[in-house]
Amino acid sequence: MVLTTMLRNLKETGYPLSMRQWGLFTKNIYEMAIVDLIMVATTGISLPLNRLFKNSKGLLQWKHQGMNIQIVFQACWLLLWVTWPFVRDWTWTAQVFFTLHLLVMFMKMHSYAFYNGHLANTLQRLSALDNPAPDASTAAAVKYPSSQTPIADINDELKQEETAQADSLTQLREDLAMELVSPFGRLTYPQNLTVANYFDFLLCPTLCYELEYPRTSSRSYLEIFWKSLAVGGIIFLLTITSEEFIIPVLAESAERLEHQKNWHEGSLVFAETVSRLLFPFMVAFLLVFLVIFEYLLGAFAEITCKFMISYCCTEASFDNPQASPTDSFIQTGGTVLTGSSSLVNGTSRSITSSVAMYIRHLETQCLVLWPPSSPSWCLV
Repeated sequence: MVLTTMLRNLKETGYPLSMRQWGLFTKNIYEMAIVDLIMVATTGISLPLNRLFKNSKGLLQWKHQGMNIQIVFQACWLLLWVTWPFVRDWTWTAQVFFTLHLLVMFMKMHSYAFYNGHLANTLQRLSALDNPAPDASTAAAVKYPSSQTPIADINDELKQEETAQADSLTQLREDLAMELVSPFGRLTYPQNLTVANYFDFLLCPTLCYELEYPRTSSRSYLEIFWKSLAVGGIIFLLTITSEEFIIPVLAESAERLEHQKNWHEGSLVFAETVSRLLFPFMVAFLLVFLVIFEYLLGAFAEITCKFMISYCCTEASFDNPQASPTDSFIQTGGTVLTGSSSLVNGTSRSITSSVAMYIRHLETQCLVLWPPSSPSWCLV
């Protein structure tokens, strides 16, 4: 396709490539870069807000008005940045990129804020046990699966806890304390409320915040180079596809529709246009998913040394206590299960163990289909 296009352009114009969309790409590029940087920086307001919720002793606690404050901030933030490209009358390419990026940042900010808000509430519950008030909550702490605790054992423990009496606060204190520790035990809340930790999360190819992620000891700069090169190559193919097979069809159909005299002829032109665009749009969508979920996120996974640990998805290792750290992350961040209720990033859920097992089976099969060269996409 590329070779045919280059030969035709060379014959017609004398140049191998006809970059008719170059003006669209460069028109608002500097303004968009500055605004995009400001947009990403403003998500960091969640960090001081979460510190405020943690240190508050009154209405600003997360369980009181802290969550509502965060929701209002996120709503105002989303409204501001969604309308900005249209107010500034950017080109459609700049609007699409900026909108997609702000939605990703919005989901990251939401996960970060609500998970840390849940941990702030857990820390306050733990502190309250030193001087328990009459109305202090003694509800059981949330238990997350880990690489050392198979899923079946979690269910058995929860059933035992439901039937057993709350014979002491020692177990509750221990459970609450364990909830504040990362799955690998190297970081605890609130030591994660730092600018460095938040910036690291922004670079991670995931929308789910965790105190700590599985990582390798080193990064492959050759892998980063090839994936970065692939990003440029896929974008080039997207440009060629749109210029040669999408834009000319749309321009031709628009001209033909202007000269139609009745709706019947217009409907035929519309149907023909849709038919001609089916394959080019399918190719474009596949290329978009390839460049985002394979190469772009794969490059960021390699840069941050995260999610690159080889993963075994065989039936024998499904409940293996020696599962890899990636397996532990998927269990804690992706599949939280109990027989009654559970919490995912601070949100109450109800899910049965059988459903959770099938969900995790689906995750493992996804990792089989997309091998460990870049498994990070499944967490995005």
